[in-house]
Amino acid sequence: MDAPGRTRAEARLYTPAERARRDATVWTTVQGVLAPLQFLIFLISLALVVRFLLTGAGYEAATASIVLKTGILLTIMVTGSIWEKVVFGHWLFAPSFFWEDVVSFGVIALHLAYVWMLMSGGFSPVAEMACALAAYAAYVVNAGQFLLKLRAARLEAA
Repeated sequence: MDAPGRTRAEARLYTPAERARRDATVWTTVQGVLAPLQFLIFLISLALVVRFLLTGAGYEAATASIVLKTGILLTIMVTGSIWEKVVFGHWLFAPSFFWEDVVSFGVIALHLAYVWMLMSGGFSPVAEMACALAAYAAYVVNAGQFLLKLRAARLEAA
């Protein structure tokens, strides 16, 4: 399904001007650093969450890691929005990244639902971790979307 405002004939990710802005902005480097950092934090956090669910040990470490992951996610969303504005002239939902941004909002909603559950104190640790796992599953889908776009951009440039 094409993003709104972009036909199949316009399916290229970047115009030459957009590619030049992408290559010239510091925000591309920022995204290139934050994305793998977020993935590393995700892997560590996932291990801590699974450990807690399997053994009942390490709730505090798992919780801290999820909160850290949420903070990095929010940071990468803000900096990604700046990147889209610089490259495409849209704060979010640029046609080339429309569906990635849509799914990103779902990922953010699930992460923030976890934080709300944690802060409300009305949920069991297992329920909190189940929410975190749902957020992480959505994150994996979203990360896959971005990896496919990265691959497409490289193929397009070749």
